[in-house]
Amino acid sequence: MKKKFTQVYQFKITLEGIRPPIWRRIQVPETYTFWDLHVAIQDAMGWSDCHLHEFEILNPSTGLKVNIGLPGDELDRKILIDWNQKIADYFTMENPLASYAYDFGDNWEHKIQLEKILPREQNVNYPVCIKGKRACPPEDCGGIGGYYDLLEIISDPENEEYEEMMEWVGGKFDPEHFDVKEVSFDDPDKRRKMAFE
Repeated sequence: MKKKFTQVYQFKITLEGIRPPIWRRIQVPETYTFWDLHVAIQDAMGWSDCHLHEFEILNPSTGLKVNIGLPGDELDRKILIDWNQKIADYFTMENPLASYAYDFGDNWEHKIQLEKILPREQNVNYPVCIKGKRACPPEDCGGIGGYYDLLEIISDPENEEYEEMMEWVGGKFDPEHFDVKEVSFDDPDKRRKMAFE
């Protein structure tokens, strides 16, 4: 059974280090955990959630930065398990920023900014993506450097790697394409059960 909520948190998620920017604006229930937020970010951005992830945010009650992610991270530091941490315990209008890393090999860094806390609208099925710009880079393309190489290759049909790269991206890739109507959100509880149970 879904928890009742009266407020929604509006976030802007921006992929760091790429110009022009790739970003999404989403609204999620105040009851969300960081795991739920992770799933919403994956779905809104267009990632396929096949790599590790981690949030870093200031804990407003201690003033110290904390890392929130998955259990079993081999790094020698404390990671708080994301499905045990509620976004409402960390994000406030006075503490609106977090970073979100996805795929520690390609190292996609995202800036997460809480823009507003709004009353829930009755006929909206949350989470919802309300705006965004540009396509997410393909998974496993080699981080920012690999992404720029990919864009250079697929923009030149004369490039000797053009056909191979086009086949690798599934026949087409338009870096400027984003349509909010194409975003669909998975149930974060089902995603977690599939991944961890």
